[in-house]
Amino acid sequence: MPAAPSFPKYWRRALHNSLTRAWLTLLVLSVASALLTVLPIPPAVLAGCILVLALAKCRVILACYLDLVNSPAWLRGVTMVLTGFAIIVFALYLI
Repeated sequence: MPAAPSFPKYWRRALHNSLTRAWLTLLVLSVASALLTVLPIPPAVLAGCILVLALAKCRVILACYLDLVNSPAWLRGVTMVLTGFAIIVFALYLI
């Protein structure tokens, strides 16, 4: 998130734009995952793609809504844990 401008009304506008961008990103990623289900691709590839999109959505939520963008170490740590969890889920799906 950018540094706070000196005037409060501009700060609210910058916050609004950042959250709007995050919401639009989540919307696009959700539509992309829904559209993937229509494509004629193998189920294993589909599951992997949906998991990758879910990880991207998790990162947007963590960074923007939980404001971890100001704490890169926490964001990186939580992302690694979620990625490990997604890998385990995908491996169990393939079994």
